[in-house]
Amino acid sequence: MNIDMIRAAARRLEGHVRRTPLLNSPFLDDIAGRRVWVKPECLQHTGSFKFRGGWSAVSALDPEVRAKGVIAFSSGNHAQGVAYAAKLHGVPAVIIMPADAPRLKIANTRALGAEVVLYDRMSEDRDAIGARLSEDRVLTLIKPFDNPQVIAGQGTTGLEIAQQAAEAGIENADVIVCCGGGGLTSGIALALEVDAPTLRVRSAEPEAFDDVARSLHTGQIQRNANSGGSICDAIVTPQPGNLTFPIMQRLCGPGLAVSDDEALQAVAHAFNRLKLVAEPGGAVALAAALFRTDQINGSDVIVTISGGNVDSDMFARALATLD
Repeated sequence: MNIDMIRAAARRLEGHVRRTPLLNSPFLDDIAGRRVWVKPECLQHTGSFKFRGGWSAVSALDPEVRAKGVIAFSSGNHAQGVAYAAKLHGVPAVIIMPADAPRLKIANTRALGAEVVLYDRMSEDRDAIGARLSEDRVLTLIKPFDNPQVIAGQGTTGLEIAQQAAEAGIENADVIVCCGGGGLTSGIALALEVDAPTLRVRSAEPEAFDDVARSLHTGQIQRNANSGGSICDAIVTPQPGNLTFPIMQRLCGPGLAVSDDEALQAVAHAFNRLKLVAEPGGAVALAAALFRTDQINGSDVIVTISGGNVDSDMFARALATLD
């Protein structure tokens, strides 16, 4: 993995991906005690940053291989990103999703033309299901984070952050990234290492699923005790990726963790102050900036809102936290 792969992905993404803005609100600044800059990938195609990696991976395949179709496993956002990328390329897609994924994500993935295969995340192994279907149907497996072209696609977010931070006059800041397996976190870190080395990437996770933070602390990959049970479903993974962890270990600062209630409050603040719709997992970085202020240094902090695919009842629950 290197900056050249990210720049190559950016060239393939040109004309297909949205260049999301860098937003600021004085109301959020007041809560955090510093300037908070928000990179809203919830405004990206399919409602999350995952379209970047999906397009990057699908577009990088040899045309003959791509024509046979692709397969992916995801709780929803990677599913939609790959499904939409496959649809735009005119190739079939099979997506393996947990049966308890948000209804909106399952419906949207099907609406994008993908075949959805549901599984029980408590009793079944999605990797084994993916490997079997990939072999049986001769499909190319696109992993959600441990795939070089996926990481390169997510890294294009970092290229944009570097340019936008320079335009805003931000010289030193933590860049807090919503983190599951580490594809977005490691991709952004690789981009900033070259284009904005004074910006430090840090992961943000739910408290009960902070495998990346624990792995960074111990220097060895740590697994989560449970495979589900958080409202932050978009970023709940068993452990950091074998490709992503070494990058994060080399380039990232200490990880941050927030409660589910704090994630819900961040969803509400994003809507009230920036008119953005975020899902809980996509708001943990903002929650860290707002509620872990003693663990952040400097007068600026940059955060990603990584996704906005939230069911209406969950969104209403989030808004009620500030009533």
